[in-house]
Amino acid sequence: MQIVSQGHPAFILSHRCCSFELASLRKVRSLSSSKFAGRFNLARGSLNRKFLGDRARLFVIPNTEDSRPCGSISEDGTITTTHVWDPEVESLLSKWSPPRYVWRGISAFILAGQVTTRILTGKIHWKNTLQQLERVGPKSVGVCLLTAAFVGMAFTIQFVREFTRLGLTRSVGGVLALAFSRELSPVITAIVVAGRIGSAFAAELGTMQVSEQTDTLRVLGSDPVDYLVTPRVIASFIALPLLTLMCFTLGLASSALLADGVYGISINITLDSAHRALRSWDIISAMIKSQVFGAIISIVSCSWGITTLGGAKGVGESTTSAVVISLVGIFVADFALSCLFFQGAGDSLKSCV
Repeated sequence: MQIVSQGHPAFILSHRCCSFELASLRKVRSLSSSKFAGRFNLARGSLNRKFLGDRARLFVIPNTEDSRPCGSISEDGTITTTHVWDPEVESLLSKWSPPRYVWRGISAFILAGQVTTRILTGKIHWKNTLQQLERVGPKSVGVCLLTAAFVGMAFTIQFVREFTRLGLTRSVGGVLALAFSRELSPVITAIVVAGRIGSAFAAELGTMQVSEQTDTLRVLGSDPVDYLVTPRVIASFIALPLLTLMCFTLGLASSALLADGVYGISINITLDSAHRALRSWDIISAMIKSQVFGAIISIVSCSWGITTLGGAKGVGESTTSAVVISLVGIFVADFALSCLFFQGAGDSLKSCV
């Protein structure tokens, strides 16, 4: 048996007698009747028919608009016409695709939901979690503390010069303590971790994605979200508050030493002023901010990594984009949390003036 396809406005094919009525034959190819007895698709979905009996016949009639085949005949001979497939609509839809940053952002939210579900259900790979916790925490302490120390000394130079002229040297410690606890320590720590750890997460997962190692994990029965993503998110969520606390301590200590050694303001005065200005909520808010920043860094870096395309070039682009988006997310979240935590006029400095 043969199936005929041609560009003429109409043709008739009879399954029983294998006869054709054609005006111009364009293309003929052989096909067994057993294959032909299956599903027959014509005109990109405009006709879908099964041949179940020996008397089944197929008639294709032209469309009045563009002469494309758009009709079929049933067992009892009743002709049913359908609207023809519109090539312009399909061409428009086939060429359109959402921008990459859109579906990457959507994938980040989906990944965050998956990680939250894993944590709540207890599906955690503890060995990988401890390894990532060591990587994010102890191996990042040096660069975080060094950055915090120099930032603290730079801020001390600016504040002490101006406050000394105003005769408010006893308020220097309180101002530095509030600045470090509420803003500087969590933001600086998050920036350092985003540059060091976030880029590493994105590069690693991106390399695994383009080399199909994540597919290998699925074949072996391991979920990449359980094995790769969740440990990194948990490690960042735990390590960043601890790093922030250490950066706050060292930054304030370096500020006190510089104020004493250069400007003659006693360390006891600076620390006493800081003690009077600080509230427990200042430290708690810094810890909350650090946890949110850690979640943003890990989720964005991992989602950008597992959506990497294009080989080595794609890995580099994903790494750069992950760090940039993480930093933007950190600043946006810092503004939102600051507005939430510290609304209205404050009175923390009244007790240290």
